[in-house]
Amino acid sequence: MSVKTFADKVVEFNKNLHYSGVLPTDFYILNPYLNNPETMDVMNRFYQKYYDDNDERRFIIGINPSLHGAGVTGVPFTDTKRLENVCGIKMMSAHTHEISSVFFYDMISAYGGAACFYKDFYINSPFPLAIIRKSKNGWVNANYYDDLGLFSSVKDFMIESLQKHISLGLDISEVFVLGKKNAKFISKLNDESKLFNKITVLEHPRYIQQYKSKEKDLYIDKYVLALKK
Repeated sequence: MSVKTFADKVVEFNKNLHYSGVLPTDFYILNPYLNNPETMDVMNRFYQKYYDDNDERRFIIGINPSLHGAGVTGVPFTDTKRLENVCGIKMMSAHTHEISSVFFYDMISAYGGAACFYKDFYINSPFPLAIIRKSKNGWVNANYYDDLGLFSSVKDFMIESLQKHISLGLDISEVFVLGKKNAKFISKLNDESKLFNKITVLEHPRYIQQYKSKEKDLYIDKYVLALKK
């Protein structure tokens, strides 16, 4: 029997993703792998390309997939533009532009490129499915921490998901959490479940692109210094 690679384990995790818990009114969960069959295919190709080994990696934690990034491609912080232009994987059924992906791939380039970066790091979210919320303008992206009732509903699922991520083969001595508010909630989970030895907080790519774009190069340097040390 062949040993499962890191890629095999990630793909299996994603294939088995399912949330059946109760949610507060006006919140809804989207599973990108069920909504579009091509998402499963491109996600599989991405991980087989960059994670076809049994190397230990360090963990970068986002919030939850966005509708235009991982909610379409199945790959964290990766819209269809970057998936094709940087990773060489074309998605035929969707075309998305996601501002977090712009910063993230500029940072990956500064780090040494996609192959180098993904050899060292695994990225995912404590809540690995997309969350949307009903608003007066229709359905919009939501974060797991936007509503305390929502967080309470998904908390146990998040802890279980983080434990499954760790079991893929991750170094838990230091974890990198994106977003200061996200880090507060991850710290709560960590206090309760003792998942990671140290949490290092970095500003979220969306925040940088939206509000600090003139200082983008400084934030890229900050990321690279933190990740390479």
